[in-house]
Amino acid sequence: IQQVTKGDFEVIQLVSVDARRGYVYYIASPEDPTRRFLYRSRLNGKGKPEQITPEEEKGHHSYDISPDNMYAIHTWSNHNQPPIIELIRLKDHKPITTLENNKELKQRFSQLDIQIKEFFRIKLDDGIELDGWMIKPPDFDPGKKYPVIFHVYGEPHGTTVQDNWSSRDLWHYFLSQNGYLVMSVDNRGTNVPRGREWRKSIYKQIGIQASYDQAEAARKILKWEFVDPERVGIWGSSGGGSMTLNCMFRFPGIYKTGIALSFISNQLLYDSFYQERFMDIPEENEYGYREGSPITHAHNLQGNLLLIHGSADDNCHYQSLEMLVNELIKHNRYFTMIEYPMRTHSLRERENSSLHLRTSMYKYFLQNLPAGGI
Repeated sequence: IQQVTKGDFEVIQLVSVDARRGYVYYIASPEDPTRRFLYRSRLNGKGKPEQITPEEEKGHHSYDISPDNMYAIHTWSNHNQPPIIELIRLKDHKPITTLENNKELKQRFSQLDIQIKEFFRIKLDDGIELDGWMIKPPDFDPGKKYPVIFHVYGEPHGTTVQDNWSSRDLWHYFLSQNGYLVMSVDNRGTNVPRGREWRKSIYKQIGIQASYDQAEAARKILKWEFVDPERVGIWGSSGGGSMTLNCMFRFPGIYKTGIALSFISNQLLYDSFYQERFMDIPEENEYGYREGSPITHAHNLQGNLLLIHGSADDNCHYQSLEMLVNELIKHNRYFTMIEYPMRTHSLRERENSSLHLRTSMYKYFLQNLPAGGI
């Protein structure tokens, strides 16, 4: 038994083993954790990893390799390119036939009056660099100051900063069209290939380390000349809803308006298979469960807060909303709330739910976070 892959990078996914030719194929991204490429290494551990994906095709790539390792179904996209699916010859990555090019979608997307998403890195005071993206308004003027809306998630289950196609970005492009800077930053502990230390940094600290990272990144971004520090919004769903609450409650001097969807207000309420994996059992981490739960800090609310929850949420149960509401009332903190009856975690069931949800969110931001450059 010996190590097959060597280097300062993560193997994200094992794709195929070609025992006859002596190679293992896998997904990795040594240079940029926002992207995914196909590599291969020799099974004997000799030589350097070989990138199979063409360098010019930036973005996310996935492969379904044939049993004989001669061909593959290749899917790739990036933030500006809808998914392309093709059959390729594996040895030279030569396309044989295109199965789906999403040409019409690409054409319609290119006709939108938008500025394409820009990626950046921001360095924290301890030297850690966080990946982020930004969408500017179509008529962006660097001499003006604009309101910013941060989209957050921040939990170890996922990531918001990836160079892939996502239809969810259309919501953010819509906000930018109406005069907002829209940004997102991946804090430490998110599900990106940046090594063991990155992943382990939030063990027993969900909601704590992540919100500190988000707040420090926001403070630095608010120093940019075109960002208005008096008009700062934040929104997220599920773990991002909890992150929104933690940021609003723990750092009220930064965030002025927040919208939290389908959230957990008390970590003791969430599924043990997830929470205990990252937080240990409550008896062994009483401090972490308490300090990482938004409800602990609800009395600090100063800004505008919209709470949105489905009464039939099967993941982050409605009880979580009720407990937070009672805590806010107890401390005489004022907020706005929308219940979607009999909707589950995604808030998509029943007629017109998605349009009503997004319209409500947009109107709340517009009312409490005036749009446009000044």
